[in-house]
Amino acid sequence: MSIKKKIINDPVFGFITIPNSFLYDLIQHPYLQRLNRIKQLGLASFVYPGAQHTRLHHSIGAMYLMNEAINNLRSKGHDITIEEANGAMACILLHDVGHGPFSHVLEHTLMNGIHHEELSLALMESLNKEMNGELDICISIFKDEYPKRFLHQLVSGQLDVDRLDYLRRDSFFTGVTEGNIGSARIIKMLDLRNDRLVVEAKGIYSIENFLMSRRLMYWQVYLHKTAVAAEKMMISTLARAKFLKGKGLTIFASPSLLYFLENEIEKNFFVTHKEEVLRHFVNLDDNDIWCAMKVWTDNTDVVLSKLSSCLINRKLFKIEIANEPMSQNQINEYVDLYKRQFGITEDEASYFYSSDLVYTNMYNEVDDSIDILYNDGTIKDISEASDMLNIQLLSKKVEKHYFAYLRL
Repeated sequence: MSIKKKIINDPVFGFITIPNSFLYDLIQHPYLQRLNRIKQLGLASFVYPGAQHTRLHHSIGAMYLMNEAINNLRSKGHDITIEEANGAMACILLHDVGHGPFSHVLEHTLMNGIHHEELSLALMESLNKEMNGELDICISIFKDEYPKRFLHQLVSGQLDVDRLDYLRRDSFFTGVTEGNIGSARIIKMLDLRNDRLVVEAKGIYSIENFLMSRRLMYWQVYLHKTAVAAEKMMISTLARAKFLKGKGLTIFASPSLLYFLENEIEKNFFVTHKEEVLRHFVNLDDNDIWCAMKVWTDNTDVVLSKLSSCLINRKLFKIEIANEPMSQNQINEYVDLYKRQFGITEDEASYFYSSDLVYTNMYNEVDDSIDILYNDGTIKDISEASDMLNIQLLSKKVEKHYFAYLRL
């Protein structure tokens, strides 16, 4: 029996049709619906107030682009079965399901050494049991074990549909026009050779624009210094709450947030308590953190209350970017200032600053090259094929030291 087609009005791509009931049911699952309560860009809305879109929003957009890419490859004579298409679209829908609130903040505080990809895979496997093996192909593609390797490239590679969606979508919602890439043109230019994605030579300028746009979006949005400062502030806040809870103090939190504050969740713990960890993880979203921080503003601990109050009221760390790290003597001056101002110890003062390194490496052909296909059948890497000097610069790792600190 056919179902009535479900259509989503997407501000970036227009009307998106959900291809079938299998994918519709997947979108309706609580694991996916949770992503509707997690912002795609975390704390970037402190810089770009329009950046209110969610990870579910992004996942549905990526599913649409995956469908477009598969239809394009089929039109060029490549065999992709309905089951493979469903597997690839399910895979891109679920690729971000392992993200916690504020993304990498959680990886650095409430968990230790467990990356969101591991959590995504664990949740896919849990869901596959529930669905009696319907996600077998999806999981195989995600793990890059499926014989048609190009399907994994479409999920996770230099030109994956994940990037093609988030650059367009993040550009749209932040208003940073540099990220507005020609995703439709890039998809139209995709082809296959030797089970690998290639781009027709006439699409080379779209690829150059894509790589440049990605670099600009990293420094203007993803690694914007104010967003970095806010992220470091939230890491300090959650670390302080976890420290106080470890000392036996009563800390307000939702049951699932409390679970992560009470337990040291690292690799071994995750392996031995996987079902329990996942049960609490899927109940955790941005709302848990904001709700807790609103209450923490009145906590008797001066560090927790000050940090929470500053985040709630957007009194963010000031951040200075430099080519060299801040000297220890300079850091000590700030520590002494905080000790005097708040009557706290040196350890407690350490929550009010962060000194670290941010870096970006936009293109590395060793990881997964972007191959350009010429009319005569020859294939060249984009770094050889492009006549733009900037492509070479994109291969260069860019590092910046920063010092973020509470202003008094």
